[in-house]
Amino acid sequence: MSGSALKRLMAEYKQLTDNPPEGIVAGPVDESNFFEWEAFIMGPDGTPFEGGVFASRLSFPPDYPLSPPKMRFTSNIFHPNSKLEPVKFDTAAQIESDDPSNRFCPLKIAFLVYPDGRVCISILHTPGNDPLGYESPAERWSPVQSVEKILLSVVSMLAEPNDESAANVDAAKTWRENRKLFNEMAMQSVRMSLGFPAEGDVN
Repeated sequence: MSGSALKRLMAEYKQLTDNPPEGIVAGPVDESNFFEWEAFIMGPDGTPFEGGVFASRLSFPPDYPLSPPKMRFTSNIFHPNSKLEPVKFDTAAQIESDDPSNRFCPLKIAFLVYPDGRVCISILHTPGNDPLGYESPAERWSPVQSVEKILLSVVSMLAEPNDESAANVDAAKTWRENRKLFNEMAMQSVRMSLGFPAEGDVN
C-alpha cells in the first residue's frame, strides 16, 4: 500500500509546486521521505493573524489516502487552553498520542490545536460517521481530500474561528465577548511565528 501512497504524495507535491495556493508553501521535509512534510501558512489578510507565518508538520500513514495524515503546528503559538499564556513547542519533544478520546476537538476556536500542537479539524478525522453526531461524513476525511484541502481548511479556520459547540468554554467566551483580547492573543502569535518575543517577554 505504501507504494500507492508514495505515488499519490508525489502527485500532490507536483500539483502544489506547479499551482501553489496563495499563502501556502508545503512539501516533503526531505525528498528521500515523502511521508513527512512541512507546511508554512501565512495568516489571512484582514485578520488578526495577518503577517504571521505558521509552521506545521504533516505525517502521512502508509495507507494514505485511505487514512488522513496527522498535522501539528511547530510554531510558537498562543493556545486558549493555556489561560492566555504562550506555549512554546519543542518539536523534538512532541509526542503523538494514541488515546482514542483525542479524536474529538477540545476547542472550536483560534488554531484548533491540542497542547502538543496537533491540529483538530474535521477534515483530519477518520472517515465515517461521528459517534457524537457533531460532524457529517462529508466533513471528515475521505480519499478524495488532499493536502491542499487540509491546508486551505486551516486557513479558513484562522480567518473565521468557529465557537459553535466549543468544549473550551473560556476560549469561546473570549471570542464572543472580548474580541479585543482575542485579537491581542492572535497578534502575539504572529510576533512569535516571526521569531520575535511576545510583548512583555523579557527573555
